Amino acid sequence: MMSEITVTINNKLVGPIEVDSNVMMIEFLHEYLNMTGTKFGCGEGICHACVVIVDNDDGTSSTVRTCISGAHAFNNFSIRTIEGHAKLNAVGEIIQLSPVQESFIKHFAFQCGWCTSGFTNETTVLIEKLKKQPIKKEDVESVISSSLGEHVCRCTGYVKYYQAVKELILNTEGLTT
Repeated sequence: MMSEITVTINNKLVGPIEVDSNVMMIEFLHEYLNMTGTKFGCGEGICHACVVIVDNDDGTSSTVRTCISGAHAFNNFSIRTIEGHAKLNAVGEIIQLSPVQESFIKHFAFQCGWCTSGFTNETTVLIEKLKKQPIKKEDVESVISSSLGEHVCRCTGYVKYYQAVKELILNTEGLTT
């Protein structure tokens, strides 16, 4: 069954677009919008490679797995994908990466990169949360483990991701007390 959806993606209104009710959000991003940065990993919601950021009306954000969530579940939502993190110039060229992206590159936190969009989105939500609710320095590692613990990476063993996030948190003013 076809019905319309409208969603704001990376601050751009998309739709209304006719979409079959069986289309998962990751398929909508890839096949309808040619936004392929969000990766399909397990298809069962386990690996979290496919998460996007949902910006809630109350000013908070959360991540949602797109491989198990239908596109229609995002109707009238505002989301951010991996394509929305870096700053672009007028012709669409990257001119500045986000602090999370810069930290991941600095630490070479990825190898194949398949899981990177999920880690980037989850870490971005964590950083935004810590800006509103700083944590004690001694709690940084447990907070990172709690936030990123469900993400699966088959290449690096997580150490470099966690190191990158820890350094970013400890070196960003206002995230710790």
